[in-house]
Amino acid sequence: MTDSLNVNNAFDGIEAELLEAPLGVSLTGPTNSYTAAFHELEEQELYTGYWRCEPGKSEWNFVDNTEVIYIISGRMTVTENGGEAKEFGPGDSVAFPKGWQGVWEIHETLTKFYTIFYW
Repeated sequence: MTDSLNVNNAFDGIEAELLEAPLGVSLTGPTNSYTAAFHELEEQELYTGYWRCEPGKSEWNFVDNTEVIYIISGRMTVTENGGEAKEFGPGDSVAFPKGWQGVWEIHETLTKFYTIFYW
């Protein structure tokens, strides 16, 4: 089966949720985020979708999974624990392998397409 979803319509009718564990924990107070699932293969532990988050700083801990993102809009600085800060924006792809820990600082509302897998 072929799925399709245009990012311009992905968040229609979706309510904001506060950013919180298990993966991201806001360090700057309540931060609104939105998730629009796209294609999920639960039996293969593979999930894709769109995510939008308002500006703020958050701590991330990829203990059990890997996430690969493609940034559609917005800007962020990512700092892995013990590493240097790197800035990313529209058109950038970023991989956070299982075990990655660090901080994301979103400077302007960020929209990304994500792929999460647990193997």
